[in-house]
Amino acid sequence: MNRFTPSVLASMILGGFIAHASAQETLKIGAVVTLSGAGASWGQAMKNAAELAADKVNAAGGLEVAGKKYKVQIVPYDDKYQAGEAVTVTNRLVFEDKVKYIIGPTGSAPILAVQPITEKNQVITSTLGFTDKALTADKLYSFRPVNTTMEFAEQQVNWIVKSLGVKKAGAMFPNDETGQVMARDLENAYTKAGSAMAAKEFYERDRVDFVPMLTKMISRGVDAIDINGSSPSTAGLIVKQAREMGFKGKIVRTGGPATSEIIGVAGKEAVEGMIVYAVLDPSLPSTRSYMDAYTAKYKTSVNGFSPPYFDFTNMLFEAMRRAGTVSDSQKVAAELEKIKDFDGVLGKLSWTGKSRYGIDHQLAVPFYLAEIKNGAEVTRARCTVLEGCK
Repeated sequence: MNRFTPSVLASMILGGFIAHASAQETLKIGAVVTLSGAGASWGQAMKNAAELAADKVNAAGGLEVAGKKYKVQIVPYDDKYQAGEAVTVTNRLVFEDKVKYIIGPTGSAPILAVQPITEKNQVITSTLGFTDKALTADKLYSFRPVNTTMEFAEQQVNWIVKSLGVKKAGAMFPNDETGQVMARDLENAYTKAGSAMAAKEFYERDRVDFVPMLTKMISRGVDAIDINGSSPSTAGLIVKQAREMGFKGKIVRTGGPATSEIIGVAGKEAVEGMIVYAVLDPSLPSTRSYMDAYTAKYKTSVNGFSPPYFDFTNMLFEAMRRAGTVSDSQKVAAELEKIKDFDGVLGKLSWTGKSRYGIDHQLAVPFYLAEIKNGAEVTRARCTVLEGCK
């Protein structure tokens, strides 16, 4: 039911929802996302996804809840991937814009910084933060629509070690909450798969020269470099510099979709043969439909973090319909976590996570491993948390 039919897409392009707008109330949904700096492509993808979901319901005449129709307005703010800035803009959304729903924040430090505000004021968030601290049993208004390293690392690394014969891996991580958690989970995954993380390096997110770190790593004889937690632009720099130094081993990215951005920085030749985590299966009609609609509106290819936030925003709308309210976020949160087998652009979606986080606020979605061939992702394995990668 979330596919973009030609008529809906046409009405979005033509602004067909205008005729209904004057008779509607406005439902504001905030977006605390990274729109500048190294993580901008992720934040932009999250914001664009929410806007597309809003376009869709607005084009249909508005979001109907308890017999009343609302025009949905996305109110975005740039958190600059900084915890302090995330707190500033969240305060603005909660106390000045009076929102009860937030897309984001983008990273781990920002979500941990804003949760004292959002949880106390019953504001539903949908973080991209990969830290396990983002979801706990007492955080009733925090949801996560994307898989994290904790969900996919073990399955992916097991396939990489067994299928590619990786024996000694090196890895590079940002020196923050996100990077520390990823390093822990990834090292455990390589060890469990029978390989070893022979080297790991931590860098500040604004660093651009990785040659000294790569020199140390390559000298230890690693046959693969994993850049799991690096932002798209930083990952591109690492790949480019590693190949310029003559590194011939595998480069893998077991987290964070960013292939097009990495190619843009490193070039097609440098990334040929790179193994990447992939959120999307373009052969799914629902996914292809979303990718086409995204490209039509934003004139750029879709970032893999976008579809989960489109699906989440639609699940939020569905929870409001079931709760019969847009103002009582407690009721909406209760209905949201009950949703099962939701027909999203990524497939059938349900909530999970109680065994790991104490609460079912982690979205369970399929994922993939792909190899970059001539600038495009070619699916090598299909994966789920329960069944691994095959």
